[in-house]
Amino acid sequence: MQSKGILMVVSGFAGVGKGTVIKELLSTQSQYTLSVSATTRAPRPGEVDGVNYFFRTREEFEQMIHENGLIEHAEYVGNYYGTPKAYVEEQLNLGKNVILEIEIQGAMNIKKQFPEAVLIFILPPDAKTLKERLVGRGTETMEVIEKRMNRACQEAEGIEEYDYVVVNDEVPQCAMRIHEIIEAEKAKAKKNLSLIESIRNGLKNL
Repeated sequence: MQSKGILMVVSGFAGVGKGTVIKELLSTQSQYTLSVSATTRAPRPGEVDGVNYFFRTREEFEQMIHENGLIEHAEYVGNYYGTPKAYVEEQLNLGKNVILEIEIQGAMNIKKQFPEAVLIFILPPDAKTLKERLVGRGTETMEVIEKRMNRACQEAEGIEEYDYVVVNDEVPQCAMRIHEIIEAEKAKAKKNLSLIESIRNGLKNL
């Protein structure tokens, strides 16, 4: 029987490089899949609807909320973000480890609904590096960057609610650390009760 996958939440300050780390994980490990989130923010250059995000109007998003079609949703810097239910449940049942790339408020909502979910927060090596990465992206004004830095200050107060923290200094190493965490979680005894029971029965019958 195919074992169920692990639902994992990956969060981090804007600019910490979590998207790049997740891409590295997906390209090197076949047992992971990324849940595509819905958002009301405008697409950035090169982003594709249904691949990077499901881009929706505010009215469309609020209709999804009304129809209970989201696992979680939150408003962040003036835009809605949320996780559609159907895709996540399907992939978990197929044995895939489903990655939710969401912010801290959404992560806490996920943990309430799915206590077995593994919450991972990606940290920068230091605060200066975080701002340099935001500026280096070249996609936002300094006003927006300052808003994101202020938001990071707020988010820093809730990091201890996560199960693990991983520093993104070098992307490949950060991705491997996350993979090692998930492999350790899958090896926990409480996630392998069927195997344990099978061994017990086998020992009794020898």
